[in-house]
Amino acid sequence: MVLENAVAPAGAARAYLFLVITTLVWGGNAVAGQLAVGQVSPLLLTSLRWLFVCVALLAFARGKVAGDWPRLKPRLASIAAMGVLGYTGFNALFYLAAHYTRGVNIAILQGAIPMFVFIFAYLAHGTRIRGAQLAGMATTLVGIVLVAAKGSFATLAALDFNVGDLIMLFACALYGGYTAALRSRPQVSDLAFFTVMATAAFLTSLPLVALEWAQGKLMMPTPWGWAVTLWIALFPSLLSQLTYMRGVAMIGPGRAGIFANLVPIFGAAMAVAFLGEPFGWYHAAGVALVVGGIVWAQRA
Repeated sequence: MVLENAVAPAGAARAYLFLVITTLVWGGNAVAGQLAVGQVSPLLLTSLRWLFVCVALLAFARGKVAGDWPRLKPRLASIAAMGVLGYTGFNALFYLAAHYTRGVNIAILQGAIPMFVFIFAYLAHGTRIRGAQLAGMATTLVGIVLVAAKGSFATLAALDFNVGDLIMLFACALYGGYTAALRSRPQVSDLAFFTVMATAAFLTSLPLVALEWAQGKLMMPTPWGWAVTLWIALFPSLLSQLTYMRGVAMIGPGRAGIFANLVPIFGAAMAVAFLGEPFGWYHAAGVALVVGGIVWAQRA
């Protein structure tokens, strides 16, 4: 059996670079989610981002998909399920959460992703969880709860959490399941694999848009909404997904998932800098605990 951390130093360095780029873009996505509020409805935004990605992929991914089709076809159902979890479900909940909570909170709460990755990797693959990783997850969890409770023990005791924070945590659980599932992906090119998942994400987002329309909540993008949508399609939807898949393939889901803890740093900094959001003591403590979790877990 090949161990997850049996990676050559040069390969590990490249994987780390891919994952840092990924988390930097994800941090920016927390800001974009806030900028999209009032400019485009959240479920339509989810659908449009994957529509734009699919159109772009048509231009340069058809050959890869055709070449890998014999290996893709038997796994279409499982690949589509990964697209639903990591792309449709996560993003729909992400942009919905932005309507109820702040960008700083969304950024910090994404630090929950590694915790879910470890849990699902253990349940699905029997991946060994070391003591240091458990300690890191516990430290991360304390930071997440602190942010969700806004530093108030009364809020924690009453379980009176912001609905947007709870939506974001559920989104993180979906992405954790997607990340753990990447370990069993078919041996095909990243581009072909991503194209199938992006197509599944777009198709499964259409019923959500229909539901949004039926509820009278559909909002077509304003000019600013189109600009935000295009940025989201290019960077969080296209670039970061490819760098993330490559990083996971190189060092495994457990170690790669830890890097999601960098999102709170990048996202919180950008939310304060670009949105002017307040940064309370509990945000600072939450970031410290989440980042402490990454150091502790990585030592394993």
